Amino acid sequence: MALIDFGGVKEEVVTREEFPLSKAQKVLENEVVGIIGYGPQGFGQSLNLRDNGIKVIVGQRKGGKGWNDALKDGWVEDKTLFSDIEEVARRSTVVQYLLSDAGQKDQWSAIKRNLTKGQALYFSHGFSVVFKEQTGIIPPPDVDVILVAPKGAGRTVRSNYLAGSGINASFAIHQDATGRARERAIALGIAVGSGYLFPTTFEKEVYSDLTGERGVLMGAIAGVMKAQYETLRAMGHSPSEAFNETVEEATQSLYPLIGKNGMDWMFASCSTTAQRGALDWSKQFEEAVKPLFTKLYDNVKKGVETKRVLDSCSSPDYREKLQRELDEWKQSEMWKAGAAVRSLRPENWKKD
Repeated sequence: MALIDFGGVKEEVVTREEFPLSKAQKVLENEVVGIIGYGPQGFGQSLNLRDNGIKVIVGQRKGGKGWNDALKDGWVEDKTLFSDIEEVARRSTVVQYLLSDAGQKDQWSAIKRNLTKGQALYFSHGFSVVFKEQTGIIPPPDVDVILVAPKGAGRTVRSNYLAGSGINASFAIHQDATGRARERAIALGIAVGSGYLFPTTFEKEVYSDLTGERGVLMGAIAGVMKAQYETLRAMGHSPSEAFNETVEEATQSLYPLIGKNGMDWMFASCSTTAQRGALDWSKQFEEAVKPLFTKLYDNVKKGVETKRVLDSCSSPDYREKLQRELDEWKQSEMWKAGAAVRSLRPENWKKD
């Protein structure tokens, strides 16, 4: 593995130079990868694997959106697409268990009774294995248990692959029954489109992932944006001005600069007034939210967050409740203003 300096800490990373796609294809040439669940990750990973010449079959409940999406994407019923996930588990040498976390708990007995010695059980999230007391997912001792977790949504796994950039991922080995678990995990990581693979553990992956989703990736940013927008509105600013200063400038101008060259470069690209204010206030925000992140991580590690997920997502009226919560965002003034602002972007102008 390549040794890369991450801010003064040297870490080993698997690169495509040392493990090219051709090597991954050789490792996987006799494998049949069974994708269980055609949600965002199942969609992205299965299509990338197929495009890279890996034998893939898909298991998905018939009649729903996932089934119809799979048919549209070229999977053929009773040949590469099956409504019986147990059949897919039996036919596969690698079972990629990509249902939702609640779905994995619900369907585990069907998967477990069809696993056989030498198979690999593959996850893209450490949730089910780490919190086995809540999920009941304890793999049999004679199968490899591996993880490849792309650092992005399943749709991005596919779109980045098609754009030629790929998406990096972490990987982990929970159980090596065959002596090939690490090689299988790395090969699958490369074949689903990763450029770099970062070693981790199932525990560290789920702790960091759940913290990140609830924190700066989604939860914290949504809450902070809403707080600033509502403050500006309460002080008499118009919806368009409040949205532009809260979201539009961030996502269209400043965040891309951070992604391209880092926070220091973004600061250096702004006015001196913006620099001074941002540098001063960043410390105050850090002090204010640090205790909240400590509480969040503690809740993740103790299983509070996973229990809430399983209890909520297993409810028969979960989707109806979820839609009501999502509609609250969609129908709020802030995000209605956002829809109007987005429609005025130059790329959406009508051509003369």
